[in-house]
Amino acid sequence: MSLTSKLSRLFRGANAAHQVGLAFRQDALAVCYALEADTFDYQQYPVVNNDQLLALSKLQAEHKTAAQGHLVLAPAQYQIVQVDKPNVPEDELNGALKWQVNDLVHVAPDEMILDYFSGPTLSGGVEKINVVVAAKAHLQSLVEQLDGSSIELTTITTEEFAFASLVPFQEHAVLLVCQQPNEEIVILIVKHGRIFFHRRLRGYAQLASKTVEELSFGVIDTLSLEIQRSSDYFERQLKQAPIKEIQVILPIKTKDYIVTKLAENTNTPVAAFTFSEQHQDKGMYAVAIGASQLSANQLSTEEQVIHD
Repeated sequence: MSLTSKLSRLFRGANAAHQVGLAFRQDALAVCYALEADTFDYQQYPVVNNDQLLALSKLQAEHKTAAQGHLVLAPAQYQIVQVDKPNVPEDELNGALKWQVNDLVHVAPDEMILDYFSGPTLSGGVEKINVVVAAKAHLQSLVEQLDGSSIELTTITTEEFAFASLVPFQEHAVLLVCQQPNEEIVILIVKHGRIFFHRRLRGYAQLASKTVEELSFGVIDTLSLEIQRSSDYFERQLKQAPIKEIQVILPIKTKDYIVTKLAENTNTPVAAFTFSEQHQDKGMYAVAIGASQLSANQLSTEEQVIHD
């Protein structure tokens, strides 16, 4: 499983000099342009009444610099479900998966665009795969909106992989507590450049609006419990070495307070994620930054092409 696994590689245009990460969330399109060396431009375009195409059109009107685009779907636009890997030939796997996940997702088989990445092998040798599903019609509208613009859409990916791409390749496991503005918290465990575990927590979308007092009334304790459960699963069920560090990406004013309190609830070191100097104080663009790092060189190693 690679950090640049993606829902769909739609097409590949000529290599552009610049990269741009486009991250949808429920209220905005966040953009990170990677321009000249160590130079970045950040923008946000409101998404009103779920009109993502309008946000893309405003982006197109303002930015004319040629770039390869890496688009991250909003969490509400895709589902990830884990299933046993079907015992079929590789060239039949896509068709088998559509019917295997049919009752688990909200998209009809003939409307599915899907991709998959390796899941854990549990005790007993059962091999799992994670299937990512989105609606074909919606993806097609996004592709058509950008068609012919200065942005050559190279990748469509998910929030999980964009966050994970921020973590440098390393031997030990890192647990990430991540969030985009006004979205739910995601817990990821990344090791050897792979996502070993992912889980979306419900009920945290309004975390930024909570005061320190409100956070102290059970919110942080509940979050700590979810972190511990994730760590336990990683170590006991997946038979992995203990988590070495916990890093937090929360684009909210109370981030430091949450980090301090989480550290008090665990024996594992907890710290706010350290962005590179160029991205300091840009935590709200974390997913767009991660997407902008999904370069053509990284994508060239991918096995999956397009599944529809």
